Amino acid sequence: MAIFHLTISRAVAASPAFPPFEHASVKATACELVSHTKQPLSRQSTADITRRVNDVIHRPISASSVWRILRRDALQPWRYRYWIFPRDAHFGPKAAAILDLYAGIWQGQPLGDNDFVLSSDEKTSIQARIRCHPSVAPTPGAPLRIEPEYQRGGAVQYLAAWDVLRGVVFGRCEAKTGIASFGRLVDQVMQQAPYCRADRVFWIVDNGSSHRGQRAIKRLETRYPNAIMVHTPVHASWLNQIDIYFSIMQRKVLTPNDFGSLAAVAERLESFAQLHNAHPKPFNWKFDRQQLRDYMTRLNKRRVERGEEPLEMAERSIETTEQPVDMAA
Repeated sequence: MAIFHLTISRAVAASPAFPPFEHASVKATACELVSHTKQPLSRQSTADITRRVNDVIHRPISASSVWRILRRDALQPWRYRYWIFPRDAHFGPKAAAILDLYAGIWQGQPLGDNDFVLSSDEKTSIQARIRCHPSVAPTPGAPLRIEPEYQRGGAVQYLAAWDVLRGVVFGRCEAKTGIASFGRLVDQVMQQAPYCRADRVFWIVDNGSSHRGQRAIKRLETRYPNAIMVHTPVHASWLNQIDIYFSIMQRKVLTPNDFGSLAAVAERLESFAQLHNAHPKPFNWKFDRQQLRDYMTRLNKRRVERGEEPLEMAERSIETTEQPVDMAA
């Protein structure tokens, strides 16, 4: 019988085993809000976490071991992002109405073939940054190089409306935002086919000053009787599909910002809209009423734990006798 000798490296043999309690200590220390500690830091690095864990478990642990423990559970406490938590008391019903429109439903009934849904907003203060030196084209092994110093060439406001069901966009540049500027965008859209002959055109907007409150609803209804304004909840821009288009535009059109004039900014924005509309495609929106309900349940649980009033939940969806329109049609 052959005997195989198992070889164990000295490094492995010398590495101490960390029991579950010590694994938990690393994760708990990493996930603790730094503001709740006495550390003069805003974020913790691996080295910071290692020093604190050593004090907790009363024996040495290396930074690489801490990193491996955190990596196993995909914990990266040094990363962060900004997030606005919903505070609208009627968040549930308002959000549900918008999600129904995205699914082709309004007040429990399917939208008709001659109904349209538009998502609209403004992207403000788009600057023309005139670089002090021309940009240098990329070469093998070297990226595009942009001069960091620039002269300010002014700023433009971009107003746009996104057709949720058709996947086309309408936009215009304005010197400033406001009721008049938004009205010109509405005229641009509503005075052309198919919207001028539509049975209903739903305008989903946020609560910005250009289209806030019942007065804005009345202004739109008076000018275009077939138009219906629907407001998102306060602090819920992520429910507005036009912001997805703005995000794409920011990455593909405006970054890096290297324009020779303000007119060049307006020209590129218009050209990008035409490029997109040549091959329109609706967004594959997946957040629905059930996901909203699950989200609201988690959100209200946290609010109650903090001693705050829970937000109003959305009613369960009403069963329809017909199938809603296909958003990808």
